[in-house]
Amino acid sequence: MWGLPRGRKSPSGFSPSSTAEEVTAGIDGSGLVAIVTGASSGIGAETCRVLALRGVHVVMGVRNLSTASQVREKIVGQVPTAKIEILELDLSSMSSVRRFVDNFDVLDLPLNILVNNAGIAFVPFKLSEDGIELHFATNHLGHFLLTDLLLEKINVTAKESGIEGRVVIVASDSYKHSYREGIRFDKINDESGYNSILAYGQSKLANILHSNELSSHLKEQDAKVVVNSLHPGAVVTNIARYWGFLNGLLSSLGKFVLKGVEQGAATVCYLALHPQVAGVTGSYFVDCNTVQLKSHATDKELAKRLWDFSMSLLR
Repeated sequence: MWGLPRGRKSPSGFSPSSTAEEVTAGIDGSGLVAIVTGASSGIGAETCRVLALRGVHVVMGVRNLSTASQVREKIVGQVPTAKIEILELDLSSMSSVRRFVDNFDVLDLPLNILVNNAGIAFVPFKLSEDGIELHFATNHLGHFLLTDLLLEKINVTAKESGIEGRVVIVASDSYKHSYREGIRFDKINDESGYNSILAYGQSKLANILHSNELSSHLKEQDAKVVVNSLHPGAVVTNIARYWGFLNGLLSSLGKFVLKGVEQGAATVCYLALHPQVAGVTGSYFVDCNTVQLKSHATDKELAKRLWDFSMSLLR
């Protein structure tokens, strides 16, 4: 990983080259329960491994149960004490999200941490089974519903345990490259004018706006739950698999200039576990440090409109 600067001083003490293991060193997560979406590969799988290493009971939300079982076996091989459950979850399907929550309830577990990580990128135009543009459905709406359905559980767990609940939303600096209007409320499912890069950016902007608005709601309720979003950095994963040749080029050459999943999962695990984040909510993090967002990502009216729009799609 030659391209990442090392030893850069920062408020958190961590840098782009810090790994998830490094940023959680010495932290005991025993007794905590976390759900991680998109947990069968990439950043999600590494997040599960490191959380389990720190003693957290992890529930993997995945589309591919077979791949997830292999990931679980590998983690348990490295961390024999790991407690890991696997539940099926397709974020593009609202019925799948509801089934996942029902199945999680059957486990009768508390919930301290929710990591909304799963995502797709640069997909040709397609509607989900619910008739929603696929990026928006998978990256935003599915996570919006999942969070809404689990929020009471997180709130109750925080109150009963006295331990702050945390919602971690994996966004991206691609939020800067959305459509001109930010969110195409009136054309969300319109193929005309569709651009896969801008559609991805729109969904990541929605992630940040969701994080900001949810944080405001929880503050008003005086809930002991914090919500933050993050950019994991440019990471070598399979998220660009729809780009064919370019994806192959990134996979082969990216390791020399991009982050590996060990670094990509660092900010995720930092927000999930680190005591420095206690009480911090509604912020956006890059390399384990807060950064300022572009104005459209801090637009409170846009965030409220997105919240209402998302609720209307789920009715």
